Amino acid sequence: MRNTFLVFGQPLIEQAEIDEFLDSVRKSWLGTGEKVAQFEHDFAAYKKVNYAAAVNSCTAALHLSCLALDIHRGDEIITTAMTFCATVNAIIHAGAVPVLADIKPETLNIDVEEIRKKITPKTKAILVVHFAGRPCNMDAIMQLARQHHLYVIEDCAHAIESEYHQQPVGTIGDFGCFSFYATKNITTGEGGMVISNNEALIARIKTLALHGLTQDAWSRFSDAGYKHYFVVEAGFKYNMMDLQAAFGIHQLKRIKLYHEKRQHIWNTYQTAFKTLPITTPYPDEPHTKNAYHLYTIRIDKNLCGISREDFLNEMQSRNIGCGVHYVAIPQHPYYRDTYHYLESDYPHAIKYGLETISLPISPKLSDEDVQDVIDALQDILK
Repeated sequence: MRNTFLVFGQPLIEQAEIDEFLDSVRKSWLGTGEKVAQFEHDFAAYKKVNYAAAVNSCTAALHLSCLALDIHRGDEIITTAMTFCATVNAIIHAGAVPVLADIKPETLNIDVEEIRKKITPKTKAILVVHFAGRPCNMDAIMQLARQHHLYVIEDCAHAIESEYHQQPVGTIGDFGCFSFYATKNITTGEGGMVISNNEALIARIKTLALHGLTQDAWSRFSDAGYKHYFVVEAGFKYNMMDLQAAFGIHQLKRIKLYHEKRQHIWNTYQTAFKTLPITTPYPDEPHTKNAYHLYTIRIDKNLCGISREDFLNEMQSRNIGCGVHYVAIPQHPYYRDTYHYLESDYPHAIKYGLETISLPISPKLSDEDVQDVIDALQDILK
């Protein structure tokens, strides 16, 4: 039994982030400024893409991507039935209709054949989610999109480091959207990014992200001289602050180190759990790089002798924090009642959502923390 509670998804914050944050405080420039510009530049370079726009969340990134592609009210966007609600909410806030497709039971990513079945004359885009850091089958998805003249938006909230056939995810479709929430692979506390090789689309996203203004505050108030602004669209307040970018600049420098640490934890879990009556993650597909954002196991009561809910409580009682990623979208009352989703149409997503548990995999974990997770799980299942 641990003496302290192991928080699920706790980020690793180091001295460089703290110093950069305090630098912004001392300069009294807290909002969007030079640090955001640097983070955008550095992130674009890391992802090998020409343009990036920093925003205040991945939800904002997804919403703005839909708007920048001129998604109109009544258009349909196909996405996965297994994702966080933000993916679907972004479609709804853009005025479109979220059309759900079931997942592949091994990879937990959207099933391309299910996408094909859901395409109608109203379909405007496919919004894929690289679930848990595992890249989707982008060759097949892009081929389908080209065949039907559809846009592709990549939700890369779990997949900053992921690659598909040596191409960074987020650079394959029209837009890539990323999250820097506190539990993500690198963090700014809250925050997001949109990337693209289309300069005009990123320029529009930057305008939409700050009220529809033609000039941001850094441009207007810097020592280069005052510049007047004009409102060219009814935009939003989605900009990232320098206080957030202060973290991201330095977190990004350690992204390879953090990835290696999570991969080590992942492999340690895979070895420790291979004889237990649980379902562990499917092996990585050839020619892909997994970001190892989530380590998910499945608790089937018929195999384990314990329900998922009881298992969560047992882990909690042993001071181990876990997550659930996720309850399937059709099981949430709002989406079910509004869009009349039937659970029977998404059997793989529903079953996974009822059985899944995410174990701690943060780079902040010590070897002792990892062993505590293993010991607790083995004790419960013995």
